Amino acid sequence: MRCPSCGHLEDKVVDSRETGDGQSTRRRRECLACARRFTTYERIEESLPVVVKKDGRREAFDRKKIVEGLTRACQKRPVSSAQVEALVSEVERQVQELGEKEVQSRVIGETLMRRLRDLDPVAFVRFASVYRAFEDVGDFMSELQGLAGEKGGRRS
Repeated sequence: MRCPSCGHLEDKVVDSRETGDGQSTRRRRECLACARRFTTYERIEESLPVVVKKDGRREAFDRKKIVEGLTRACQKRPVSSAQVEALVSEVERQVQELGEKEVQSRVIGETLMRRLRDLDPVAFVRFASVYRAFEDVGDFMSELQGLAGEKGGRRS
């Protein structure tokens, strides 16, 4: 493992533990050259389907890309990074369970939005505004009214 501080290739593992979801192992490492500590995560590499984008391009499923998008949507919101990771793990698992070689990006995006709507409505609107690429304020307002109507319906 390359040290993120000095680039040295040798380190020692100081601590290992399973993450809360049991899907990966967290390791604290110490660089043998500069003594800086850093954390790595070890996860079983499973065969994930290729994602078919809206324009027809195909690319590998990229967990990191999803985490980054959700993290931006949840900025300054009461959503922890652990909640974001759990959400992405859940969606990743669902995509694997489909058993398909290819999956439409729309399926992933809609699944993320359904989960995010329950987790934090503001983060949902942020994510949806980028994902759905609202053309104008009217589209944005329609989404907000739909969300407000749902919330009002839940209270009754």
